[in-house]
Amino acid sequence: MAELRRHLGLFQTTMYGIGLILGAGIYALIGDAAGQAGSSVWISFVLAAVAAVFTGLSYAELSSIYPKAAAEYSFVKRAFGNNFVAFIVGWLTLFVAIISASAIAIGFGGYFSDMFGVPILLSAILLIAVLSFVNFFGIRESSSMNVIFTMIEAAGLALIVWIGFALFGDATVDYFEMPHGFSGVFSAFTIVFFAYIGFENIANIAEEVRNPKKVLPRAIILAISITAIVYVLVSVSATRVLSWQELDASIAPLADVAERALGPQAHMILSFIALFATTNTVLIMLISGSRIMYGIATEKALPPIFGRVHLKRKTPWVATITVGALAVVFAFAGNIATIVNISVFAIIMVFVMVNFTLIWMRLKYPDAERAFKVPLSVRGFPILPALGIITPIIGIAHLDWYVISMGLGVVAAGMVFYFAYSKVLQRKL
Repeated sequence: MAELRRHLGLFQTTMYGIGLILGAGIYALIGDAAGQAGSSVWISFVLAAVAAVFTGLSYAELSSIYPKAAAEYSFVKRAFGNNFVAFIVGWLTLFVAIISASAIAIGFGGYFSDMFGVPILLSAILLIAVLSFVNFFGIRESSSMNVIFTMIEAAGLALIVWIGFALFGDATVDYFEMPHGFSGVFSAFTIVFFAYIGFENIANIAEEVRNPKKVLPRAIILAISITAIVYVLVSVSATRVLSWQELDASIAPLADVAERALGPQAHMILSFIALFATTNTVLIMLISGSRIMYGIATEKALPPIFGRVHLKRKTPWVATITVGALAVVFAFAGNIATIVNISVFAIIMVFVMVNFTLIWMRLKYPDAERAFKVPLSVRGFPILPALGIITPIIGIAHLDWYVISMGLGVVAAGMVFYFAYSKVLQRKL
């Protein structure tokens, strides 16, 4: 059976992670976060970075033990030996990847429609189709495109930082202004925490990374650290140019920051960069989703057809086509904000399970070979993964009951599929 080809080193893998985390979120959500935290929104970004590091470190250690595609599925299955729980975790991560690709493709369609007049849905579908082909063509080509697009979107954020510190260096801002008190800062923390989501998918390209046991942990830590610094600098810069009230009222806050400093042309430039940001995020989500589906199929928890690798391109071609097709189907939902919130619930559940898995591995298999180990333990009990369980749950407290119930519905759908497919396998035997 053909296997995936190992093309990626530390630089490409780290850039893959940075592209995932930076993505399109920061270009839109900083306004909502500023509305909650005021000029102290930078504190929310720092808190969210710390929370992301807790879980990121758990991914780093576990990926140094089990460097496999469908990483979360592999972590849970090998730690607990339970196919059912592992499948549900894999099911949730697959759901998040597909929904994220659809939602961000719709976001791309909005920008593209505004600039060129092409219908939003048509733009989104064409984007998914083109990027699915890039995904099929090869991980090296996908990685090269990701590196270029990540640099472009990072350049847009660098422009915002330069504007804030160079052109508005004399601005007087109370960086501890909290219009809604600490409660507002924590509400903003919930919003911006999801700007860091994406680092977990670095582990899902393990089978295309050279020396994954060493490269994956380093790439995860570097990606979170670099993006955290960028986010804090961007949030400080934005509040130097626009008041938090103006940021809150804007539908394109960073584009408005650029326009205030450099004129209408800068607004267009930032909007153009947003096209690259959304394209990059969709590409990486399609890559991640196809590798998750491939990995679960090779573990025989999904039909084996999804584990097929193209003999020439060395990519999981059936999984690539399937994930792209499902992303197109969900794109027809148009405004899928509620579904995105459901995916947020799903990824929090995954984070909780991954941190719990790390704790379990430390206690049950303390002598397992680890190329990386999460620091700070008390009598063998790792403290940071425990904090990694607590902090994402704070995010659930800010989701409404409708979203939570729908998220539980996604879990239920996974359970139905698992037991139905298990019966099919039993009949074949």
